[in-house]
Formats: sequence, structure tokens, C-alpha cells
Amino acid sequence: MRKWKSMAAQNTANILIVGCGAIGGLFASALAAVAKVAAYDANAEHVRAINARGLRVIGKTPRTARLKASDDPAAFKGMNFDVVIFLTKSKTTGAALTQLRPVLAGNPILATLQNGMGNAEELLSVPDAVVVRGATMNAGRYVEPGCVENLIEGKTWLGPQRGTIADIEPLGRLLNAAGTPTELVADPMGAVWSKFVFNCVMNPLGALMMGDNAARHNSPDMRALVDDMAAECMTVVEKLGGRFAFPPMEFVAKIRSGELPMSSHAGSMALDIARGQPTEIDEMTGFIVREGERLGVPTPNCKTVHRLVKGLELAAQARVAKQR
Repeated sequence: MRKWKSMAAQNTANILIVGCGAIGGLFASALAAVAKVAAYDANAEHVRAINARGLRVIGKTPRTARLKASDDPAAFKGMNFDVVIFLTKSKTTGAALTQLRPVLAGNPILATLQNGMGNAEELLSVPDAVVVRGATMNAGRYVEPGCVENLIEGKTWLGPQRGTIADIEPLGRLLNAAGTPTELVADPMGAVWSKFVFNCVMNPLGALMMGDNAARHNSPDMRALVDDMAAECMTVVEKLGGRFAFPPMEFVAKIRSGELPMSSHAGSMALDIARGQPTEIDEMTGFIVREGERLGVPTPNCKTVHRLVKGLELAAQARVAKQR
């Protein structure tokens, strides 16, 4: 690792964002104001647009950021990064890490803010690397090549899975300087588990409601299902020895009480279904179902929702294929 602390202080830190879609685009565009940012993304059309016109963010805090993007890992050969932040779909983490092994020669910090379980474990396979895990309440969506929309601005939590708080303090300072409120914690799992339970419940239900966020909140039957799923998820997490940094369904409670307005955003899984793309259902609700079965914790609501989304995923992919 290079002189990371001094470089972070002088705005010369080199950061690679892996997955420059909705959330990756928000972090890449924010960090580009305080660091040298590059982005690796499999969407070649998105990459071409970013290189030609910059990465455009619409919605909350609109901006355009200039950064180097590529869909070819070889483009980053010889570059030394201080931090590599993974924001791809969970199921692609291992493949992305394998493709990017040549750029890890400088022993950069490896960070994940991804949804689902199994991401940090992939990063821990890199010997001696400082591995950072976290959760973010920011939300966005991919709009078109070169453009993402900032839907919700929220807090981010980061902590070391391998390493110390001191190792990641420069990253925390950079994120806060970039306008992305970030709290560093010694144990990131409290925040990870809280956000994970929220995602396991609200993401698949957003997809099943065809992206209609109001349907998740205004129907008494849906509110009951949200509560039942949340209870199952929390029981499994607690049985695993997990704890919660904040109430997992706090955001939902505030919308129900009128403390927060309801947005039109129904979650990333609804967007995946609309585009006929694979979802992260197996890494989210599927994880709860599998662990529930292993631990002897009943999860009937989560199991049914998991099965429905698996079917919906296939139907959505078939629909999109027919339209081509």
C-alpha cells in the first residue's frame, strides 16, 4: 500500500469503483471531487458514455463527474490503487475479483458496500489485504448510458473485517469530504445486519408489486407481510449471533407514521425485474431461508416470497427476450 494517509489528505488518492451502476455511480461521482477515480463496469455502452461525456447524476445533488471508465480489466494494468470499492451485484463479486487480480499488486484496501451476504468473504480471500465492509442508505437507479439518478441520500457505515479503524480513517475522511456522510465503526456488522434485513423484506416485495412503492405501504395485507417477514429475518440473524445497529424497519415505520414522505423508489430488485436482469434474491431473502432451515428457524413467509421472486425472475427474462 502506498502512502495512503498523506495521499488522502492531498486529494491524490487513487480509487477504483467496481460496478458503476446506480450506487456505484453515486459514489464514483461524489469521490471524483476529492480523489482520482476510475471505474470498472461490464456495460460497454455505459463506459463509452462516461468516457465521452462524463458520469452524469440527476435527481438529488445533480452533478457531472469526469473519470476514467473501462469494461476491460486490462485497461487498469500498471495502475496502483489505494482503495478498490466493490458495488457490483453480489453474485458477480468473485468473478470481478478474479479479473482484477493484476491491479491488486499494490495491496489496496478492498471495500464492499454491496447488498447480500458473501461479498466480504470473497474479498478476504486476498491475502493480507485490509478488507472493509459496510452498509449505505443511499439509493439510486441506472437511467441510461452515462447517467444515474440519485433517489435517496442517506448515511453510510464502514468498518474493518480485516485491519483496524486507523487503516480506513483516510477513506472515511474522503467520503465525508465528498458529501457522503460516513461513520467508521469498529464492528460493521451491526449496520450490515440492519440494512440486510430491510433489503431481504422490501426489495423482493418491491419487485412483486411491479415497482409500485405505494402498494408496499398502503395495503394492510402488504404491511402485515412486511412485518411477518421482518420478524422471521430478525430471528434468523439473532440466532446467528448478529445484532442491529439500528432498527432494521425504522425507515418503514417512519413512512407509516408520516414522519418521512414516501418516495417512488421500490428498490433495486424491482428495477432488475423491469429490465429482465438477474436479481440478488438468493443473496438476500434466500440466505435467510437457507440459514433458517439450517438453524431450525421457521421462515414460511420468506420462503414463499423467495420462491415467487425466482419465478418472476424467469418470467421477466423471458418477456425481455421476446421483445428483442
